[in-house]
Amino acid sequence: MAFDGSLSATLSPTASEAFGSHVLSSSISSLVSSTSPRVVPSQISKTYRQASQLFLTRRLPEALSTLLPLITPSTEATDASGLTEPAPVVRASRATRIKVWSLYLTILNAILELDSDEGKEAFGAQEWRTLCQKVRNGDVWEEVVQFGYHGVEGDVDSDVVINLATLLLSHARSQVVNQKRLENFLAAANNPNLDISRQLEAARSHRPSSRSSRSASRGATNGADTPRDLNSRVKILELYTLHVLLRNNEWDYAREFISLSSVLDEERREAFLQALQSLQEEQQAAQNREREEQQKQEDELKRDIENARRLRAENETRERRRLEEEHAKRESSEVDYGIDQSPQPSSPSQARKPRNGSALSKPAQQSSSSSSKAKKTVAQPGFGARAAMIIANLRNVLEQMGASFRTNPMMLMRLITFIVSIIIVFSRRDLRERIQRILGSGWKKVKQTAGMGVKVSYL
Repeated sequence: MAFDGSLSATLSPTASEAFGSHVLSSSISSLVSSTSPRVVPSQISKTYRQASQLFLTRRLPEALSTLLPLITPSTEATDASGLTEPAPVVRASRATRIKVWSLYLTILNAILELDSDEGKEAFGAQEWRTLCQKVRNGDVWEEVVQFGYHGVEGDVDSDVVINLATLLLSHARSQVVNQKRLENFLAAANNPNLDISRQLEAARSHRPSSRSSRSASRGATNGADTPRDLNSRVKILELYTLHVLLRNNEWDYAREFISLSSVLDEERREAFLQALQSLQEEQQAAQNREREEQQKQEDELKRDIENARRLRAENETRERRRLEEEHAKRESSEVDYGIDQSPQPSSPSQARKPRNGSALSKPAQQSSSSSSKAKKTVAQPGFGARAAMIIANLRNVLEQMGASFRTNPMMLMRLITFIVSIIIVFSRRDLRERIQRILGSGWKKVKQTAGMGVKVSYL
């Protein structure tokens, strides 16, 4: 008793308020003990075991439907005073109550870990979506407080609070609700509950035993009167300061809360602060790595863009140079063609003029004929020049065909297709024989026609 009293005086706001709350709870319990129904925990334990077996065999819908009657208050049954009967789990012992709520939260966790298709197939789309929303929005905490603890936040068992906080840490969209609920629980556990109406309503629902009376007295003080309660409270503080607050990016508040907490001794406080410091260093290192990775990706993207621009500029320069060379070659070939063909037209007229004029003398004719021959010999190109001209023309034709093929690749494809089709046609033996017959008959008709023409001309 001396240990309990000293610890209560240390952790509660005032020792007199805790003592008054304990006396008030005991008086109310004694006042309504005669009207409370008898607790029957055997049925609750049996239902709990059935739900546990169903959960272990992964039959989640059956496990949930089996457990729900224990944690859901009846809307039809009322007691002698006209109040709605609470959930059956309220009448169970503390250990059984913790087991039931822990199993319920474990089933919810398993349901949320299912895939979307599996959850909809097992529970139906609407029910599965409702269960997920209840956990992700944090409404499950309010359900536990209302159905299991008469709406009193500080009366929730520490183990149940730990399970609730862990569930919300795993699946909640935001940790704001988790932080608010944990703060309400810590504040309610450190302050006495003087709400007489709530005490009377809670006392009417079940007959408190000596263990529940001690639990009520602990709820009125600080919830850490025994080593087990102290360990549970330290675990709650760990979840609150090292997980929930950090998820909400409240590092300074977490450090201040740890430094001012009266539940933690010096050794635990030092361990909490070291853990907080290491977590903050890890977060900063992760942020630095993320920034470096992002900067690296941005640098790679910039290099890729620069390389693409450089390649595009090189391609444009190469294409411009090629077009200029082709244009220069085309102009040079056109100029050569004009020089080679220009001196020919004047030679026949110059050769015919001396023959048509009758007034000129023979020496004049001889001189003019000699001059025209000289001009002819000068104007007519040689065999090498003609061959060069033909080669140049063939080269121009080939270059123009290459340019047209580059600009219009479909023309090349059509030519290749035509050639391949001809080869395929002539590769067939029956077609070759037919073509030979057609050509033979045509050649025979040509010869007959030529022979008849020779005979007619002879005659």
